[in-house]
Amino acid sequence: MEEYSPINQSLQESEPLEKVNSVFDLADVFPNDWAYSALESLAERYDCLLAYGDRTYRGDRAMTRYEFAASLDACLTAIQQQIEAKKSDITGEDLAQLQRLQTEFATELGQLRARIDNLEVRTAELEANKVNQSVTVFGGEAIFGLASAFGGDPPGTGDAQTAFHSLVRLQTVSTFSGKDRLRVEMAAGNFDDLGFASPQVLNTAPALLSYQADTDKNIQLSMVEYRMALGDRFVTTFRPVGFSLATVLTTNSPYFDNGRGAISRFGEANPVFKIGDLDAGVGFDWLISQRFRLQMAYGTQGTGNPLKGFGNADSNALGLQFLLLPFDRVLTGLTFVYGYSEDGRLNTFTGSAIADASGFINQRSRIYAASGTLQWRVLDDLTFSTWGGIVGTHGMETDAYAVSTNYMFALGLSDTFGRDGDLLAVMFGQPPKLVEYDDFDISSGLADQGQSYHIEAFYRFKINDKVTITPGFFMVTNPGNIEDNNNIYVGALRTTFRF
Repeated sequence: MEEYSPINQSLQESEPLEKVNSVFDLADVFPNDWAYSALESLAERYDCLLAYGDRTYRGDRAMTRYEFAASLDACLTAIQQQIEAKKSDITGEDLAQLQRLQTEFATELGQLRARIDNLEVRTAELEANKVNQSVTVFGGEAIFGLASAFGGDPPGTGDAQTAFHSLVRLQTVSTFSGKDRLRVEMAAGNFDDLGFASPQVLNTAPALLSYQADTDKNIQLSMVEYRMALGDRFVTTFRPVGFSLATVLTTNSPYFDNGRGAISRFGEANPVFKIGDLDAGVGFDWLISQRFRLQMAYGTQGTGNPLKGFGNADSNALGLQFLLLPFDRVLTGLTFVYGYSEDGRLNTFTGSAIADASGFINQRSRIYAASGTLQWRVLDDLTFSTWGGIVGTHGMETDAYAVSTNYMFALGLSDTFGRDGDLLAVMFGQPPKLVEYDDFDISSGLADQGQSYHIEAFYRFKINDKVTITPGFFMVTNPGNIEDNNNIYVGALRTTFRF
């Protein structure tokens, strides 16, 4: 699940327009969206955007929904003041546009100004309203999947049956000042024993689905997060529960969404963002300019252990990312990660077992990783994306080291066959593979001597603003990068409800 925040300015959605009805479904706004044109037209007629030195509205760049809501709020205030001063009258057409904008951006406006309870009144009547000191919004997501698999004998038994899986998440979003956000999430899932990836079935991590979670059907606290904006360009994040580097670092992948993105775990985003199996962390996002931003995240595993704590955990990772928007339709990212692992394991659960275990180095180790990402909106409805990553693990007790690599290429066609909100995506890549190691003994039967490829396709049908149905399929050749292993094939039919 890709989260909303004022720090996620990217080409995350491959659709030019999609209504937002849930705290789970918040994405960026682009110059070709209707909302851009509507606000630009209002700004020209009512001179209601005064944030720029030349008193113009610059509708030529992507902005986050948070930034767009700030501009919309400024325009609402300016028009209201003009009408009260009898300097202008609003037309019925403009009022209709304002009402539509208010409906589309109600959640962001509520988070920004803490006035969610009286947005309709304000837009319809353009009157001053009493500002609430706090507001809480409730949302949720329910994912149901019917999935089956075959092949994979070896590395597993190949004995896979069709299974029905579910993941339900309930979330509250609260703001206390209009510039902060507290999110609390509860979740329940019924995936048992790693699903198709378990040793009793396919016995390989590339078989993991993106939306699987096992809570033994119990409701668990899955995420607690507090974000606060310091000024207009700097946001801090504190997440004591449910943290990963991707909490703060933008993955720059259009498919990083459990309910509407890739079917497979590997297809979501670069595994570098999953290093460490972290559970608590902090970070910041700094929008240095409209085309450049700097992000930092630090997370740990087992922070609640008083003997380990936040600074001496079994596993930790520090991530630094630079995002550059060189052209309006191209977003690039460069990420560096430095981490520590008590046993040398990466714990991304995306590639071969030997790559994820750093060649079974089995000692205290330092981890160094780098990732490059790119999204290019070739056409309004066609997006090309790619990533590549390299991870080096260096032992602290011996001179042992291990190096693994991964990559992915993808094409996404939105509004397919003229259907607004549909998405067809195809992907091809290499899951993490151990490519170099030295100074420790590895069984020749386990070394990554073969070549594994990941091929995936899915089609997301938009039933309405709250429901999508996604049939998808992926195959992995030579799973574990072992030539003697049989290919695995996984198919799924995922239905997602958001409210």
